[in-house]
Amino acid sequence: MAAVVPRYRNLIIRSVLVGCTNRPFYLLRVQPRHKDPWDEAATLEQVGTYDPMPNAANEKLVALNLDRIKYWLGTGAKVTRQVEQLLGLCGFFPVHPMSYIEASRNRKKAAAKAQLEATDSSKQEATG
Repeated sequence: MAAVVPRYRNLIIRSVLVGCTNRPFYLLRVQPRHKDPWDEAATLEQVGTYDPMPNAANEKLVALNLDRIKYWLGTGAKVTRQVEQLLGLCGFFPVHPMSYIEASRNRKKAAAKAQLEATDSSKQEATG
């Protein structure tokens, strides 16, 4: 016989900034939707961490407890857009459409920057 999983109302899995502006660090917490995100007493469980600053190997570190995330999603918890994008990049959810849009914008920005550098270098060669 399968175990009965209790259903909770208005729970959300959200990312909470615990670092500072120039050194962000996020905790992924399960909390009631209408509670203050920084209220540790309202946190039911911490299910992961996310460090968006690249380390020496140019990696952004993510630690997720996927079993507990599955459990909380099974009990009716929702996820915020930022957590949904993160879980999509990790392969837990389908990739969020904003991830594709952001990647497209980054490619266009890099192409424009490369083109600008190419025109600047050709101008310097012509004058030099």
